[in-house]
Amino acid sequence: MAKLEDQVLLEKARQFDPGALEAVYGLYSDGLYAYACRLLGDPSLAEDCVSETFSRFLQALRRGQGPREFLKAYLYRVAHNWITDRFRHSPPEELPLEDSSVGIPDSAGDLVDAGLRAKELRAALRRLTPEQRQAVSLRYLEGFENEEVARAMDRPVGAAKALQQRGIAALRRMLLREDSSP
Repeated sequence: MAKLEDQVLLEKARQFDPGALEAVYGLYSDGLYAYACRLLGDPSLAEDCVSETFSRFLQALRRGQGPREFLKAYLYRVAHNWITDRFRHSPPEELPLEDSSVGIPDSAGDLVDAGLRAKELRAALRRLTPEQRQAVSLRYLEGFENEEVARAMDRPVGAAKALQQRGIAALRRMLLREDSSP
């Protein structure tokens, strides 16, 4: 969506135009759900996150607050904050990783192995700092450009890139350590 179209949509949403609010939900809900599901690993919690994200967006609009531009970045920041709060109040359970390196030669086994690897990655992502987790997730899982990551995080581009690099380095260390453990 072009920036001008996004700006017009946001202005209409600020006026509580039902069509604009529906369009905002239609444009961003699937992406927010996928983002939350990847980080939380729980579809039900991901649905709660999306619901709360849009609820907070509407509450901000009612108060005359909310985004003036960069709606997508704003919504992802709200979702990220909800996820971070969730982790603070109920830390994620540690996933057993001992069996993850066992290879099963058939395709069903490969599927299981890929699922275990995804759980490992999700568990490792949870151990990053909230800022590193957000930077890495937005850039590499959601496909945001560096400028979009920076806007979503309300940081300069260089700071967002540095968080990505530190996050990737930490993930690499965690996953290599887990791969080499007996």
